[in-house]
Amino acid sequence: MSKKADPKRPVVRGEVDISKYEAFDGEWRKIGLAAPPRRALIDAKLYKVSDLRKISLEELSELHGMGKSAIARLKDLMDAKKIRFR
Repeated sequence: MSKKADPKRPVVRGEVDISKYEAFDGEWRKIGLAAPPRRALIDAKLYKVSDLRKISLEELSELHGMGKSAIARLKDLMDAKKIRFR
C-alpha cells in the first residue's frame, strides 16, 4: 500500500525533510538545541520558550526526540525568563 506524501508532515517513511522545519526552529536553533528536540518542539506546535507554558514537564519529556540535555537547557531558559510549565 503506497502512501502519498502529505505536505504538512515533514517526516515520511523515516526520512525527514529538514526544510519544512527551518521556518519555525529559529529560536530553538539560536539557543543551541540539537535537531531532534527542535523537530519535537515544532511538531508539538511549540515555537518559542514562552510556548512551553502550554505543556507540562511530563508532556515535554514524552516528546519523541526530547532528551535529558535538551530538557535541562529548556528548564534553565524557562527559569531565566520566569516561565513555568502548566
